[in-house]
Amino acid sequence: MRIAIVKKDKCQPRKCMYECINYCPMVRTGEETVVIGGDSKPIISEELCEGCGICTKKCPFSAISIIGLPEELKGEESHRYGENGFVLYGMPVPKSGKVTGLLGENGIGKSTAIKILSGLQVPNLGNVNVDTDVEAEMRWKEIIKRYAGSELQNYFDKLPKRKIKVSYKPQYVDAIPKFFDGTVSELLATTDETGKSKELIKAFELEDAVKTDIKMLSGGELQRVAIIACMIRNADFYFLDEITPYLDIYQRVQVAKGIRTALADKAVVVVEHDLAILDMVADYLHLLYGEPGEYGVVTMPKSTSRGINEYLHGFLHAENVRIRDKPIEFTAHPPREKRDERSVFIEYDSFEKSYYDDSDEDDSDEDDSGARFVLKAKPGSIEQGEVLGIVGRNAIGKSTFVKVLAGETSPTTGSSGISRDITISYKPQYIKARGAGSASASDMLVKDFIYSLKGREGGLSESDIIDVIRPLGIPEIEEKSIKELSGGELQSVAIAACLCQDALLYLLDEPSAHLDVEQKVRLTRTLRRYAERREVAMLIVEHNIYLIDLLSDRLMVFDGKPGVRGEIKGCFEMREGMNLFLKELGVTFRRDESTLRPRINKIGSAKDREQKNKGKYYYL
Repeated sequence: MRIAIVKKDKCQPRKCMYECINYCPMVRTGEETVVIGGDSKPIISEELCEGCGICTKKCPFSAISIIGLPEELKGEESHRYGENGFVLYGMPVPKSGKVTGLLGENGIGKSTAIKILSGLQVPNLGNVNVDTDVEAEMRWKEIIKRYAGSELQNYFDKLPKRKIKVSYKPQYVDAIPKFFDGTVSELLATTDETGKSKELIKAFELEDAVKTDIKMLSGGELQRVAIIACMIRNADFYFLDEITPYLDIYQRVQVAKGIRTALADKAVVVVEHDLAILDMVADYLHLLYGEPGEYGVVTMPKSTSRGINEYLHGFLHAENVRIRDKPIEFTAHPPREKRDERSVFIEYDSFEKSYYDDSDEDDSDEDDSGARFVLKAKPGSIEQGEVLGIVGRNAIGKSTFVKVLAGETSPTTGSSGISRDITISYKPQYIKARGAGSASASDMLVKDFIYSLKGREGGLSESDIIDVIRPLGIPEIEEKSIKELSGGELQSVAIAACLCQDALLYLLDEPSAHLDVEQKVRLTRTLRRYAERREVAMLIVEHNIYLIDLLSDRLMVFDGKPGVRGEIKGCFEMREGMNLFLKELGVTFRRDESTLRPRINKIGSAKDREQKNKGKYYYL
């Protein structure tokens, strides 16, 4: 079976000579294999295409893909987005009393799947010419017929008749303030059908935000409010599309515990990229594989442990499919514990930074608007070629600390003490489409913006830039303008822009936000290789425990009271730092026997109790 994909965002007929048509052997024989559509972009007939691949090679914008797929996928199409558009094969199956996880790259069909299951999107079963004016009853009959004999037959029979009730949390919670005016308590009052809102507000530590206007919430607060609003509906099926963005590791664990407890007897489907949290919350998984933006295939359900391990290994045994060239590997004895002696590279002094009610500075660490906040930083040092991980709660001063080192804000007392000879490159926590501060950057193409860095004083060479942008996936989006980028794409561009500066110290605040598992792996390898090859230092603020475990040489642990005070406990070797951090979090980690990946022990399990009794929260 063969499918043809034309990526509309990449196709630029005004800048090409229609190579896809002119070089097609079938067109030369008189067959209308490739024709020009109403939007002046090509339409490729999958029935007539012979799969020679000439058009994919000749297209100057890499906008065409001709993909051969197993015959067993024929007739399994769930939904297709237009002619030569993305195709989703198969569907996940929610089960009563279980939490189903969906794991796969961005653009592979996870959100499409749960929109279909939640009734927000009617699947076309791959027929892009379906008449939307046809009575809904007739369309649903065809859908039910397709899934006859499967667990989904009964589900799709009841869904359009509203015999089952669903609750849905969207992926992008930023849009909520655009559709609702009022406070958090007013929003939750409109959705609370179970009487559990007060209980969840306390569990998710949102008591101070209940009287706050929705438009004034931080990203982390808005995410937790959206999750609660979904959970307090009296539904049969709950669909949550990404539950960890904007949340620190403490809040992620709270949310995972809340879902497991409050929805224990319900059918829940969760899309998530944080493998530690997915491992903690899900009973089993559906993996999605394929090519982002081209096609996605939903696997049969797997146990959570087996599913994550197969995903990391890159080989799906039941499907006999390889999804990655190399496995993602963890080590039982991290290299950082045996690293060579490094010399002190950069030193910083002790300082304090205070924010007051009347402060007009933008402190991204403050969740409570108007609350006084004080950060106390101890002196410290960073070693050459070192990656120093920074962990701690939100609103405790991590971003403030990085801003002071970057020179983005001045300390109230003391100084950073960093020598003027130390050049610094900084990627902030929240990224705006204005790019590197230029008002016109948002209108620039990604490739023009990235390569404009080469001409700046202190910029890297073109070969160094290529070494950075390729693993970050920049070539795939280089023809887009900055303002058109998604959250994950914008994050990748911001990281690339930071690394394309020739500096001695690189400060990256939450670089993995909005990235999927594959992108996080590539990011980890890129940062690790970059620091070692160029012998520079990096400070990474991060909430993804996998990335911290893979990337960090040492750990800087923050403590205090969120929104009120913060302090640095110190820089520790990984085992000591993680043990201190996880003890405060109240969870224990073990290594998976197969992949050696870090796993959160089930709260109260025998392994969890054993490690806590021994005081060893970070592996035995």
